[in-house]
Amino acid sequence: MSKRCLGAVLMAAGVAAACLAQGDAPAKKTYGPPGRFEDQVKAFEAADAAALPPAGAIVCIGSSSMKGWHPTIKADLAPLTVIPRGFGGSTMDEALHVVDRIVIPYKPRAVMVYEGDNDIAAGIAPELFRDTFLAFAEKVRAAQPEVRFYVLSVKPSIKRWALWPQMREANRLLAELCAGDARMTFIDVATPMLDAEGQPRPELFAKDNLHMTRAGYEVWRDAVRPVLLKAEAAFEPQK
Repeated sequence: MSKRCLGAVLMAAGVAAACLAQGDAPAKKTYGPPGRFEDQVKAFEAADAAALPPAGAIVCIGSSSMKGWHPTIKADLAPLTVIPRGFGGSTMDEALHVVDRIVIPYKPRAVMVYEGDNDIAAGIAPELFRDTFLAFAEKVRAAQPEVRFYVLSVKPSIKRWALWPQMREANRLLAELCAGDARMTFIDVATPMLDAEGQPRPELFAKDNLHMTRAGYEVWRDAVRPVLLKAEAAFEPQK
């Protein structure tokens, strides 16, 4: 993405925030002002001030589905060094706005991203979601030019099943984008979460039919771990 395109994405987010602040309904769904999860971001920063995570690790950022993986993600992806940074019910735009606080300072060799669930639920078009990810990636690459990205597909869920066509289109756009960039890898966690009839597997979801059970995270582990091990094991610092 060019600097002009990046500026356009950021300007669009700013215009959207202004419209929402004035109470005007935008012609199309746009991102609202970021900052809903400032307390969680500050908690990460406080932990970093006490003990900064190691440089050259894999930062894992995303919404509550990523946050829910925090208790087991290090064991699930061992022996790779990962820094879990999931927060709230975040969107890609909110990840973009905190990238210089909870991604770039760690000087990561790679970044794994899970967003989109909440973006599509908020009415964000798949194209805007993709473009916002591009702005996110561009901002990281400005600081770490050789960084690699692993982009998890938007997951299906029972609660948001009516939105699956839009989520599927978002996944198509992400996969297409990654296919054209040697330093981006799309990881499909969605397909193994569907049963033989193409419906979400109930055992993978908590009572809210949105967040995942341990069985759901085992599906993610089995989809993600082989990809990361194959690509990242050679870059793992010797201990």
